[in-house]
Amino acid sequence: MDPEEGVPPTVKVTPLQQMLASCTGAILTSLMVTPLDVVKIRLQAQSRPFFKGKCFIYSNGLMDHLCVCEEEGNKAWYKKPGFFQGTSDAFLKIIRNEGIKSLWSGLPPTLVMAVPATVIYFTCYDQLTALLRSKLGENESRIPIVAGIVARFGAVTVISPLELIRTNMQSKKFSYKELHQFVSKKISEDGWISLWRGWAPTLFRDVPFSAMYWYNYEVLKKWLCEKLGVYEPTFMINFTSGALSGSFAAVVTLPFDVVKTQKQTQLWMYECYKSLIPRLVKIAPACAIMISTYELGKDFFQKQNAQRQQY
Repeated sequence: MDPEEGVPPTVKVTPLQQMLASCTGAILTSLMVTPLDVVKIRLQAQSRPFFKGKCFIYSNGLMDHLCVCEEEGNKAWYKKPGFFQGTSDAFLKIIRNEGIKSLWSGLPPTLVMAVPATVIYFTCYDQLTALLRSKLGENESRIPIVAGIVARFGAVTVISPLELIRTNMQSKKFSYKELHQFVSKKISEDGWISLWRGWAPTLFRDVPFSAMYWYNYEVLKKWLCEKLGVYEPTFMINFTSGALSGSFAAVVTLPFDVVKTQKQTQLWMYECYKSLIPRLVKIAPACAIMISTYELGKDFFQKQNAQRQQY
């Protein structure tokens, strides 16, 4: 905090407050970024219709989710005819003809996993960073890399079985009883490790992304503070650092994203590489909104804690 604001630098944010800040950031990010992916999916479905059983990737800005085309006809939100002539036209026609709520089609089920995963990820990163700095010193440059890797590894490992269950519930229309029988049978036949099928491709993409993202974010944030002559990063410094570091990590990890997408949806390689620009358009604002909102939330709680200490 800026010393002029009277907030002591020793005031800490509790893990619960970090969880609340990351939860707020996660919900805000998904609300702002999901419409971009909904429009992208509608445009894809228009040019290459989704047939029953076909998979596609749905992103809410926090996580990528494998979705399975469930039914024939035009009942599902991603199959509604729109006769779109581009991204802007799709936005306008969806709002005009279907209502603005349609821009968030399919969002609620994905948030059940995306928000907890984000909360685990960001809280673990901050807790690990604080621990490593207390042991290795404030200026150790490898701390963001190590903390980013471990935090992402943990979040992916916790969420991976839940994502597998969600996908099977959607594709096979299981009831909760049938789902329990399916999971029990899977464990008895293939062992507990079968619940983490698809874990490795996700890890190979997300862990390098996380390491590069956090390292570059911390470096950029510090550099911008020095250039602008401020003691603590502002909202715009966090926003800019998040967008730039997220974009760089997205470009470098694109081959891993291609492998993951191919394994999940059987798309051809050239189709995935065509998605670099849409990937950047989605990831840059998602990273910027998430980190700046998270830091703003922590800043709010830090000031609240400081005021309590004064009384």
